[in-house]
Amino acid sequence: MHAAAVLHDTGWGHPEHQGRLRAVASAVKNDLVALHGRVEQVAPGAAGEEDLRLVHTDALIEQVSGAVRVARETGRVGALDPDTRVSGASWEAALGTVGAGLEAARGVAEGRFRNAFVASRPPGHHATPDRAMGFCLFNNIAIAAAALRARGLARRVLIVDWDVHHGNGTQDAFYDDPSVFFLSLHQYPHYPGTGAANETGSGAGEGFTLNVPLAPATPGRDYLQVFQMALDTAVDRSRPDFILVSSGFDVLRGDPLGGQLLEPEDLHEATLRVMDAADRCCGGRVVVFLEGGYDPERTGAGCVAVLRALAGVGMDGTAIDGGSEA
Repeated sequence: MHAAAVLHDTGWGHPEHQGRLRAVASAVKNDLVALHGRVEQVAPGAAGEEDLRLVHTDALIEQVSGAVRVARETGRVGALDPDTRVSGASWEAALGTVGAGLEAARGVAEGRFRNAFVASRPPGHHATPDRAMGFCLFNNIAIAAAALRARGLARRVLIVDWDVHHGNGTQDAFYDDPSVFFLSLHQYPHYPGTGAANETGSGAGEGFTLNVPLAPATPGRDYLQVFQMALDTAVDRSRPDFILVSSGFDVLRGDPLGGQLLEPEDLHEATLRVMDAADRCCGGRVVVFLEGGYDPERTGAGCVAVLRALAGVGMDGTAIDGGSEA
């Protein structure tokens, strides 16, 4: 997590408020006994505009930076659309969060970290190349994937998205690109209205997008069964040498913006399954990004579950396998 991420101020009445990261930090702090010696916290640097341009248009970059300037000058929270807000600190938060994702991906690719978790704020998977939306300013995970490719650190990337909402922005960024496979399991129909099963890619990217629409209140056992089949298909088709995960904790039972029934234990299991796939296909290279999750306490519990899996710790606190992450 970049230090500026918590300064992004959307207002306390907004679902994506500053308390989300505070809840995550508190939950992780309370779990340090289980994670001790297995987790390394890294202070990342900020990204630059050239990194944003790997995915986003100059027009979007200027729109966001301009809105932040106005918010800074007026001292008021501004809005890019009815859902997506900025404050005077949002530019630093956005570039810091993108930078955290880049550092995590680079560190894993270079072997400095076994795997990584990025506490991303603002979140990113709804941001398209030319539009900020759905609480997202820039697409953190898409930029990380594009940077891995551009810097010769990966030839083929698999992005797995289990946020309760479809990652339309990530899909748009790579819809015609066969080097990045996008797999999304999401509640349907639900915001933003995309992610039908017949959305499979276009041109050279045909067949490299796999959408798995799920009904509300899908039981956890059924969810994990479908998840495993979809993950196996995605790995077989993409043969990735790096896996990135958009982890939306709004898929947990009780989230105010979701409608699914998963528990933290289910996300621990889903993470272990991704790690197993990564061990088989790409040397264990996995980076997980925080996306949604709007019940702060549940989001904190979910993050701890995912961190425990990445660190090789069971939900009961016993060791599964050695590991560390940032």
